[in-house]
Amino acid sequence: MAERPIELYYWPTPNGHKITIMLEECGLPYVVKYVNIMRGDQFKPEFLKISPNNRMPAIVDPDGPGGEPISVFESGAILQYLGRKTGKFYPSDERARVEVEQWLFWQMGGLGPMAGQAHHFRNYAQEKISYAIERYTNEVNRLYGVMDKRLADREYLAGEYSIADMACYPWVRPYKAQGQDLDEFPNLKAWFERIGARPAVQRAVQVGAEEREKWNLAQDKEAQKILFGQRARK
Repeated sequence: MAERPIELYYWPTPNGHKITIMLEECGLPYVVKYVNIMRGDQFKPEFLKISPNNRMPAIVDPDGPGGEPISVFESGAILQYLGRKTGKFYPSDERARVEVEQWLFWQMGGLGPMAGQAHHFRNYAQEKISYAIERYTNEVNRLYGVMDKRLADREYLAGEYSIADMACYPWVRPYKAQGQDLDEFPNLKAWFERIGARPAVQRAVQVGAEEREKWNLAQDKEAQKILFGQRARK
């Protein structure tokens, strides 16, 4: 029986691009279900059943374990799931897997959140708070330095190209918005260019590009109200 396409609940952001990269690299069939976070699609009840944290990306795999559908939210968990499903870019050998997981979780807990805060305070915050801008810009700079040192003697973060690289690359793409200069980090820059030259990556980052061009978060007050300052919803 032909493999049924994975449903990808998606918006063209760094976290969304992690999953399109993996899907394209693995050659898995998928269909994009846009979740327009600029207009609150992430709060719709049908989406919250899949992603209770009201964040995209999320997937529904109709051919999950045991042949039953499964939904997965959180980009790192999705990458791990797809790696186990396909046997690609996520090694089964325990030592190699630990190498990948260290850098995957490093991105999830460090690079992504810190870069996101740098984006916010540098580009979107209504009040320019110099302390916050300096704090998060400096922390991203530190994290870039960690990557640069790691890549001094290897082509990819965990040795072989893996989901760790797929997780980190989209968060380095907007380096200018984070106040960074890749020329300061030659090993990181070479890695960035190496990954960006991959055909699957080039296809992946174009998914939904036309949708993103319709919106300008820096000027869209309605979207800012939806995205910023969220509190618990009953």
